[in-house]
Amino acid sequence: MKKKLIPLLWIVVLAMSMLLITVFSLGGCKAAEETAAEEVEEAAEEEPEAEEPAAEPVTLNILVEGGGKQLQEAIAEKFEEETGNTVNFIEVPYAEVYDKLSAEMASGGSSYDVATIDVIWIPAFAQFAEPLDDLFTDDVINDIFPSLVADAQLEGKYVGMPAWANAEILFYQKSLFEDPEEQANFEAEYEYDLKVPENWDEFIDVAKFFTRDNDGDGEIDLYGTDVKGAVETEWLASVLQAGSPAVVLDTDGNIIIDNQAHKDALQFEIGLLEQGVCPINVNEIDWNVSQQLFWEGKLAMERFWAHNYRFTPEDSVVYGDVGVAPMIGGPGGVGAIPGPWYNIVPTTSVNKDIAKQFVQFAYENNAMGLDAPLGLAARISAYESYMGKAGFEHFGPLIETLNAPQTIGRPMVTYWNEIVNDVLTPMLQKAYSGEPVDDVLAEARSLIEQMQ
Repeated sequence: MKKKLIPLLWIVVLAMSMLLITVFSLGGCKAAEETAAEEVEEAAEEEPEAEEPAAEPVTLNILVEGGGKQLQEAIAEKFEEETGNTVNFIEVPYAEVYDKLSAEMASGGSSYDVATIDVIWIPAFAQFAEPLDDLFTDDVINDIFPSLVADAQLEGKYVGMPAWANAEILFYQKSLFEDPEEQANFEAEYEYDLKVPENWDEFIDVAKFFTRDNDGDGEIDLYGTDVKGAVETEWLASVLQAGSPAVVLDTDGNIIIDNQAHKDALQFEIGLLEQGVCPINVNEIDWNVSQQLFWEGKLAMERFWAHNYRFTPEDSVVYGDVGVAPMIGGPGGVGAIPGPWYNIVPTTSVNKDIAKQFVQFAYENNAMGLDAPLGLAARISAYESYMGKAGFEHFGPLIETLNAPQTIGRPMVTYWNEIVNDVLTPMLQKAYSGEPVDDVLAEARSLIEQMQ
């Protein structure tokens, strides 16, 4: 019996051992499989996802006139460096910007990705411009002059981003105002200190005081100021200074050209002529003639676009003697007609996203335009960053003028050029030639009614 049990016991032990080996082997395999799976999963997690291929660089075609290229050239170069895209400026004369963009809109073409346009063209191209509402954050709005923000929008949407702005300020010959003898003579005659005028009354007094025949030949050598009868903008600025809520048309399109402020402003300009403080050939005086008169030392004061401060020729009589101050105020306060330009993105652009990117980039780097010869910007902070720099003394007066509540843009209507050419300029020349103010304004109202 014992001899038979021993082999049987060994058989049982052997079977149990084999079973345990199998169990452990299976468990080990399963554990190994789980470990391997975890390692594969971890490796998959660690492996970076495949990146989307970078967008191919594009060429942006930007329609501009000379100033638009000059003020944005440095910005474009920086944009190219940072984005890899190319900027191609298509530079044309002023009027051709309007003509080419009009043709593009009519044909549905896609030649331009951005166009830099005069504010007076916004009504004509608003329906052809991509909305830019997403670019006008609170920070952006707060850093742009109020009138520029107002003119950037039409029919409830922002259609253009201001690229730069300008306005008339007061230029004067510093040496005249700083001369102790002139100061004493003025005080004796007008019973207050000679200073750069801030309002209509002071402007008239100073203009009368400095109008004189210096060499005794019977002809006036120095006029206090000028009146520009060949352009309408200066009279429109006076309209705002007189307190009008707008010029020619109100914000609803109603004709207000014969309201009291328009009459008072026209009478103020005529008064300068009647008092003999300006050259008598007012109807021949435009911007070019005016600046020549000032550079030749024939005007003590001049109301002119601020950018011209840096353009005084070195060989002019007044070089190094030009002072600047904010535009004068009337009963309604300081006021001027702003002259902004805007970047728009045509709806037909094939590169709209990159075009909008450039528009935003141009805003963010707006101060770069100040180093260009024209030296203009749209952002308040851009101008402020140059305060105190030699050669940029006109920025303080320009900021104050552009920020004035009565600095208001022209009516946003498509026929503004027709109003200027066919109504305003002829009307001013009739008034300066002696026709009654009420009559010329009534005729102007009638002509505008026929345009509406």
